Amino acid sequence: MKIEFQKYQGTGNDFILLDNLEGHYSSLTLSQIQFLCDRKFGIGADGLIKINANANSDFEVEYFNSDGSKSFCGNGARCAVAFAETLGFSISETQFLAIDGLHTARKKGDLIALNMADVKHVQTAEKDFILHTGSPHYVKFVSDLSSKNIYTTGREIRYSEQFLKDGINVNLVEMQSDGSLKIATYERGVENETLSCGTGATACALVSSLMHNQTGSNSIKVAVKGGELQVNFINKENAEFSEIQLIGPAVFVFKGEMNV
Repeated sequence: MKIEFQKYQGTGNDFILLDNLEGHYSSLTLSQIQFLCDRKFGIGADGLIKINANANSDFEVEYFNSDGSKSFCGNGARCAVAFAETLGFSISETQFLAIDGLHTARKKGDLIALNMADVKHVQTAEKDFILHTGSPHYVKFVSDLSSKNIYTTGREIRYSEQFLKDGINVNLVEMQSDGSLKIATYERGVENETLSCGTGATACALVSSLMHNQTGSNSIKVAVKGGELQVNFINKENAEFSEIQLIGPAVFVFKGEMNV
C-alpha cells in the first residue's frame, strides 16, 4: 500500500497525518502504524492520525500512539485541525469527533485553539495528583525540573503496579515566579519522553490552579521542551473545571509518500 502523508508538529510533538475521508487507509494494521511511526525505519512520529468522514460532525480525528494504541491527544488534535484546513474544511470554527467525544476548535492567528472536555475529578496521591484530560495523567511538582530525569521517573510510575495494566502519562512540573509552568512529560503509548504533551500541559495547569485556590477564569502559560502552550479554563469549586481551551502552534513540516 502506498501512503500519502503530511507531517505536522505542535511544540515538538510530531504526527503523521492521513486523509482517510474516502477510507483509503482504513485497513492499516497495527504493525503498519508502528512501522510508519518508527524513527529508524519509517517516517518517524509520536503518533499517527487519520482524518475520517463523520456524519455527525465535520470530520473524525482517529489518533494512534506510536505503539498503535488509541487515545485522545491534544497536540495531535490541534495538528489534525490544521491539516483538515488543507483538505478544504473551514477552521474558523470546526467541530470534530475524537475518541472522548465531540470537540470544537478554531484558528486563532497562527495558533489553533482546541476546546477540551470538562474535568470533574482530581485524585490526590500523597503530594501528587491524578486526573483525566482526555488521557490519564500523573502530575508531580518539583522544585528544580532540570535536576530530574523524566524518563526514569516516568517509567517508575507508569510501570508501577497501580498503572501497569492501563498505563498513565507522567508529568514533572516546576512552578515559575510569574505563575507560569515548566513541565516534562513521559507518555504512555510512546513509552518515552516527548517534547510536548497537550493533555499533560492541560492537566498541570488545572492542578496548579487547584493548589493555589485560583477559582474563576484562569489563563496559564506552560513551557514544554518544544515551545509554549496556553491553557484557559474556569476553575469551579470541588475541583471541577469547564471551558478548557488548549492553545498553541500546529506547524506543517513536510509531506511525502511511502510504501508499507
